[in-house]
Amino acid sequence: MSRADHMDVAAYALGVLDEHDTERFEEHLATCWACAAELETMVPVVGLLSGIDGETMTALEQTQTDPALLDRTLVAVRAHRRRTRFRQVLATAAAVVVFGGLTGVGFANIVEDSAPPNVVAEPTSGPTGPAVPRSTGPDGPGVGGDKGLPEGKQHDEVDATTGVEATFFVARKDFGTNVNFILAKLPGPRTCRLVVVRDNNTSEVLSTWSVPGGGYGTNTNATKLTLSAATATPTGQIKHFQVQSVDVNGVASPLVTIPID
Repeated sequence: MSRADHMDVAAYALGVLDEHDTERFEEHLATCWACAAELETMVPVVGLLSGIDGETMTALEQTQTDPALLDRTLVAVRAHRRRTRFRQVLATAAAVVVFGGLTGVGFANIVEDSAPPNVVAEPTSGPTGPAVPRSTGPDGPGVGGDKGLPEGKQHDEVDATTGVEATFFVARKDFGTNVNFILAKLPGPRTCRLVVVRDNNTSEVLSTWSVPGGGYGTNTNATKLTLSAATATPTGQIKHFQVQSVDVNGVASPLVTIPID
């Protein structure tokens, strides 16, 4: 960029550049923090001149006044006509001054200080999300007593044949039915699944999971297994839930059945 471009600051501030020179200077201003800083210092002067009425200047132009004074007033009129555009560009100029003089540390501080305080991202959930199995200890959140139970009606069952213990919390929802369940005395290794059986004897697999060799809620591993699932089937149309064991050939056998009254 030529030296002349750096000398156009005053002319630009007062609005005396033609359209072509104005566009050229604004392109230069976007990358030159020195010109931007100089332009910023002219704000008070331009602000004073912008308050002069244009009609008064026209009247003065038609009189035989001091040529120097006439020139100054005409410049003020042009500045008045252009002050809106000047203010928009001045915002860009100020940004160039700030960012041109910042160090990496200073910039990092500005970014950090601009963040809104105490903003914490919260997890979201919905009926369409897959059921995510999770393991908790017997005294974990949502398991018994004063720590609070999952929502829904509680159903407790112990299978007389397998010995598997199940506690189900079944909740009616607009989307169908939500179920949280806890399993214990569940030996492994094995693959299991949860099936919902409807009143019309149709069924649907809601969730599948693997049981490690130590099992859950056993002498080897005292930790009970806590899982969640959902179905579009209304609660009133559910006959029972059933936890099944599935062998390598895909053949399922019941481990515990939970009737829904």
